[in-house]
Amino acid sequence: MNKSLQAWHRVVANQDTALLRELLAEDCVFLSPVVHTPQRGRDITLMYLTGAMHVLQDGFHYQKEIVDDRHAVLEFVCEIDGVQVNGVDIISFDEAGKICEFKVMLRPLKAINRVHEKMRQMLEQLSA
Repeated sequence: MNKSLQAWHRVVANQDTALLRELLAEDCVFLSPVVHTPQRGRDITLMYLTGAMHVLQDGFHYQKEIVDDRHAVLEFVCEIDGVQVNGVDIISFDEAGKICEFKVMLRPLKAINRVHEKMRQMLEQLSA
């Protein structure tokens, strides 16, 4: 596993937003399961991922990983308000080892709706 992916796992385990900021490329793109347009830039990506760490924390863990030199596909599970969430983080790293793209995919529809509701609330708090 590459060092950047190891750092990502430390970010998740410790909810370490300072390390996350260091790990994100300045021009990072975040692709949300519920927002139509790509979210561009380190600050917006940091806000979305920080929000997700708060919203998706109940039982969050990665079940499977598929990794090569510059990409990682990490399948996760967690629970929100009694709803089982199953998702995939698709992470791309640039030549410097920084996260340059972060895509999240979720299932089932009930989980997507719950995550959308909770993330909207969390992003409002983080933006205030």
